[in-house]
Amino acid sequence: MEAKGSAVLREQREASMGDPIRGITTPFLESLDTARAPKPQPTVKQVSNQPESGDPSQPRPSPTPAEKEYLLNDFLTEKELEQALDYSKTLTEPLVDPDRTTADTSAEARALREHAFLDNAAREAVTRIVSLGNLNSEQRTRTNVRRIIDTFGRHNTDLYLRPKAPSLAELNSPKAEDTIPKHIKRIGPDTGSSEVQIGILTAKIRVLADHYPGNRQDKHNKRNLRLLLHRRQKLLKYMEKKERGSGRWQHMIETLGLTEATWKGEIAVQ
Repeated sequence: MEAKGSAVLREQREASMGDPIRGITTPFLESLDTARAPKPQPTVKQVSNQPESGDPSQPRPSPTPAEKEYLLNDFLTEKELEQALDYSKTLTEPLVDPDRTTADTSAEARALREHAFLDNAAREAVTRIVSLGNLNSEQRTRTNVRRIIDTFGRHNTDLYLRPKAPSLAELNSPKAEDTIPKHIKRIGPDTGSSEVQIGILTAKIRVLADHYPGNRQDKHNKRNLRLLLHRRQKLLKYMEKKERGSGRWQHMIETLGLTEATWKGEIAVQ
């Protein structure tokens, strides 16, 4: 009975820790399958690290981060596509005779109708070409990597996520100024921080996890899946040690749906 009770407790503990491979499904994870940004959800207002100009000692609340522009194929945005199509339409508009006394108004009207028809056809063709529905696996991965960098990169999150509070030991240390991290202005997108790398690994793990159940004999991808899981586990353990309790950690865990099983205990791919 005691052994049976221990087995039941072990199963309950493992169930509470969650799936070590997939974690919990979130809107952001589901959006990785199509590379389309999820619909913005109302979130709790976060606090910015940048103080108000009036009182530098008080942190000011940060506005809700603006929704990223909708990404299309070839890293275009809807705004860029619309501007390019409007510019093309302007360049190809038929010329109007400046001398209105001799102008052929019927020919001009016919040319304008033909131009409008060709412009609509060109817009539809270009829109289909850059649609995310036409992405192959490699293009979808590139688009997701860019979205992950924008979502978790510290060049963006440093503006509205609170860093981890220093411990009492760090505050009382004679070298407190050296041990407490300072805000550093970044040049360009942040592609190397732990949360960005964890997000990219999670996207790759999701692709392999979807492929593996129907291809059990694919030993090569099974090995790749195991390597990615252990690499993510190592980064999560490092980040838990350095950032647990900070806004970065909470934001990453909630957005990627990561559970304790993804960084605690043994991860086995059956």
